[in-house]
Amino acid sequence: MIKKGFLLLFFWTLILKAQEPVVWVTEFKQTSDTEYLLIFKASMQPKWHLYSQKLPKEGPLPTEFIFEGVNSNFELVGITKESETVTAFDPIFEMDLSWFEKEAAFQQKIRLLQPELAAVSGEINYQACDDKVCIFRNEPFRFILNSSKGLAEVKKTVDPESLKKSKALQLPLKNRRLLIQNQSQNSDNPLLNLFLLGFFGGLIALLTPCVFPMIPLTVSFFLKQTGSKSKGVGSALIYGLFILLIYIMMSLPFHFLDVLDPQILNTLSTNILMNIIFFAVFVFFAFSFFGYYELTLPSSWGNRSDAASTGGGILGIFFMALTLAIVSFSCTGPILGSLLAGSLTAEGGADQLTVGMAGFGFALALPFGLLAFFPNLLKSIPKSGGWMTKVKVTLGFLELALALKFLSNADLVGHWGIIKREIFIGVWLVISILLFIYLLGWLRFPNDQKGSKIPMLQRFFTFLVLIFIFYLIPGLGKNQDGQLSLLSGFPPPVFYSIYPSNSECPLGLNCFKDYYSGRAYAELKNKPILLDFTGWACVNCRKMEENVWSQPEVFNLLNEDFVIISLYVDDRKELPKGQKFEFKYPNGRIKTVKTIGEKWATFQSLNFTSASQPYYVLMSADETILNSPIQYTNAKTYKDWLQSGLELHQQITK
Repeated sequence: MIKKGFLLLFFWTLILKAQEPVVWVTEFKQTSDTEYLLIFKASMQPKWHLYSQKLPKEGPLPTEFIFEGVNSNFELVGITKESETVTAFDPIFEMDLSWFEKEAAFQQKIRLLQPELAAVSGEINYQACDDKVCIFRNEPFRFILNSSKGLAEVKKTVDPESLKKSKALQLPLKNRRLLIQNQSQNSDNPLLNLFLLGFFGGLIALLTPCVFPMIPLTVSFFLKQTGSKSKGVGSALIYGLFILLIYIMMSLPFHFLDVLDPQILNTLSTNILMNIIFFAVFVFFAFSFFGYYELTLPSSWGNRSDAASTGGGILGIFFMALTLAIVSFSCTGPILGSLLAGSLTAEGGADQLTVGMAGFGFALALPFGLLAFFPNLLKSIPKSGGWMTKVKVTLGFLELALALKFLSNADLVGHWGIIKREIFIGVWLVISILLFIYLLGWLRFPNDQKGSKIPMLQRFFTFLVLIFIFYLIPGLGKNQDGQLSLLSGFPPPVFYSIYPSNSECPLGLNCFKDYYSGRAYAELKNKPILLDFTGWACVNCRKMEENVWSQPEVFNLLNEDFVIISLYVDDRKELPKGQKFEFKYPNGRIKTVKTIGEKWATFQSLNFTSASQPYYVLMSADETILNSPIQYTNAKTYKDWLQSGLELHQQITK
């Protein structure tokens, strides 16, 4: 039975190693009789990044090299040098952070104090993350400087007390087979969402006075000038296709920037000065929509394009489409600016910008193709008029709301503490109230017509704005958990608040930070356990807590039906002297467990063959796994997962 367990543990270790996102190799060079250059190289799997040695204290864990026997057997010459890093802003930690992508290299020079020293040992403490999970590791290393003496020292033994403590970490889990059915998933489709966002922006642009009057004129031109309906339809479709291509082509320069530096778009979006510039530009756009001035591209551009469009043929149609893009810039420019800024904040900004532009261009092109096929619909299109001015001014208020987002980003990065969450929501509330007053006709701008009646559609939209105002009001209160979930990602994080919080658990939930005390409490209350492997520096752990745990149906389940045990695998607090021990893996590797985080990281990998966070396990107090573990996912999947585990627990504890 012992051999069987040993083999099982051995194969689990091999599986874990094969999935390791960061792999280290070491080598050394002897530069003199007493000096050596120790070289550490790390290679990362795609989408993973390893953090630098130089990080702020409030940020994630930096890469750290710990050497055994320093100043007794040898001394360090200078600092540990590292290869070039990528620097970008992390919105969770609200600061610029440096990390490595694909590969990293470190060099440390040492000088021997004991000429007969055979080996240099130590460990690398590091954190690595991808777009969904993070890992925290303590990687041992050993340089054999003198092979004739060093080989005899390689074999290390573990004392009986450490063996006892290691054995105590291993749980007698039941239903262990469920651990290999990890259901980590995320149903979000960011590209589809961005296409739809661009499409929606294009539909709004169609209703502006720069674009809307052009639709019936252009379609009528193609149907009358080509001499036949089939040719007219073909020309209109080609015209629409060129509109789509022109807007896609606008995103191509950003792909060039992406190739030069994949992080440049994200770096731009999180730069304090750039966010202030975005803020100023969006305010400028807003007042243009209000009618105080007109935004136009140089008139010579439009004139040249219009002249080229008279040449006829496919080339002439292309320049007609280009002319539309140029002359409509005063209305489409601010909307495209919103799309650009939103894409800059997303990972893979250039690709997502192209998808968004495609959605925008498709929406602009759609009516030209449809009306060419069904020309009778031209008669039912509403006439141009004052309603388009209303649309434009409404967009101006939306631009002001978006402008605040960029000023908020600068505030978060600069740690100014000015635009806290409640201040942000309060400004949005004021903007919404002003929009409500405008739609009622009590506020006027330069291009508004006097004495115009309020149509039914405007009244309906006014009612929606009023609902939004009431939706924002609770966001000014002290308890923000689960509030304004529809606006997640726009206001500052919940913890960035004018109201201080003393809770040590997410969302004020009751939780344990020690497995054994939490398990005893679950046994006492006869409740299932939510084992939450997390980290203080785990970005997606915070996202799950703020965006998924905060959902009322999820929060109620966690609060009423589960005992939460949150184990922080990156906790650097040292274990009491009597609790430190050495853990030996089946392959002979020995790891010294000195901190709370190292203990729980070992606990996770030993029992659950996993080393990433967030990682959630449902189990009963008798250590029966209730269903397959889950990682970063959406609220619906997480709620269903909790409910299925709860139902099984109720069945086995009857």
